[in-house]
Amino acid sequence: MFGRGIEYKTPDQIRLMRTAGLVVADIHHAVRAAIAPGVSTGALDTVAQDVLDRAGATSNFLGYHGFPGRLCVSVNSEIVHGIPGARVIQPGDVVSVDAGAVVDGWHGDAAFTAVVPAEAGTDPGDEALVRTTEAAMWAGIAALATGKRLGDVGAAVEDASYDYGIVREYTGHGIGTAMHQEPDVPGYRTGRRGPALRPGLCVAVEPMLTRGGEATQVLDDGWTVVSVDGSRAAHFEHTVAVHSRGIWVLTAPDGGAAGLAAHGVDVVPLD
Repeated sequence: MFGRGIEYKTPDQIRLMRTAGLVVADIHHAVRAAIAPGVSTGALDTVAQDVLDRAGATSNFLGYHGFPGRLCVSVNSEIVHGIPGARVIQPGDVVSVDAGAVVDGWHGDAAFTAVVPAEAGTDPGDEALVRTTEAAMWAGIAALATGKRLGDVGAAVEDASYDYGIVREYTGHGIGTAMHQEPDVPGYRTGRRGPALRPGLCVAVEPMLTRGGEATQVLDDGWTVVSVDGSRAAHFEHTVAVHSRGIWVLTAPDGGAAGLAAHGVDVVPLD
């Protein structure tokens, strides 16, 4: 069902998206466990492929406008769209992983960032960046339950981002029978209220923050987005469904219960 360019999902379609979302959650679990010093970003991509194969799912990243990986793996000053390959992860690196899956034509998409352990300890500033970015994502997701318009999501994300650089050139998005659909979901406050938050809306909320400025540039590979000032970045994302009884985080195994508890929002599965 469509309205003003937005694909609104039925409850049964949301359940199908949950299946794809749980495959993405499994990818996150396996890749997070594999991140360690000495591991290449290409090896993480192989881990993702193994999970997809076991689930009978396909990657919605591989081949997307020519993208060559199943994951986006972005390290340190790389913000998003990093191509997995020969780069070897080092102690103390900040590693962002964006993953997606397609099951029976329905898409899931989610991202997380981790700071790689180091014997001398990790940078407290990097740890704070990662915590804040994740918290900003959950604030935005909570606004899907408590707000009235999609613009409330970006306002909530910005309010939770404090003094970090907010990446504005890349936003969240609608998702369903395609990975990227209407509407755009900015991770910051805009002058637009956006569409009403109504049942059937499925979106990916994905803030990206840096320890420095918000300016970005794309490397010569045509994909990897980095901070212009070289500051480290973090990226979190979940796919979320709005339905008649509440919201359901489709790419979180617990439906988002733990992340939303601090906001007083109850998750309402359609099971």
